Amino acid sequence: MCSASRFVAVAACAIIAVACQKGTRGTAAPNSAPPPMHTAVGPIPGPGDGGPSAPNPYAGDRQGMGEGHRLFNQMNCAGCHGDHAGGGMGPSLRDVDWKYGATDAQVFSSIAAGRAFGMPAWGTRLNDDQIWKLVAYIKTLRTRNEIAPPS
Repeated sequence: MCSASRFVAVAACAIIAVACQKGTRGTAAPNSAPPPMHTAVGPIPGPGDGGPSAPNPYAGDRQGMGEGHRLFNQMNCAGCHGDHAGGGMGPSLRDVDWKYGATDAQVFSSIAAGRAFGMPAWGTRLNDDQIWKLVAYIKTLRTRNEIAPPS
């Protein structure tokens, strides 16, 4: 046997030996499920852990509330929540029972991260300052401080 043939035969045996060892060492059974994939898809609607922990800097600030009212109209919040936030395709913001909570931080989270079944995440289009102003306006609803109350 020539040296080239002997080299090919030895190399083939080595490859087969490695392949055989690889097939028996550290592999899962053929019927086992693959590990779950964790893929980031962006903000997920719902209560979540995040959100602001600081109080609303515009609570009680008439100018901030007015800017929140302007943003409410500019961002077409009334398109879903109705004129004067009385409800429409989206829920009323004038009632006292809120599915995801009515504290300033919870309302901020609902606006920023969105909610299931239709509330978009506005945190990608509005900065925190603008969202706080929206929260300040929404919190004036049903109060004597309401900006542009319904007639």
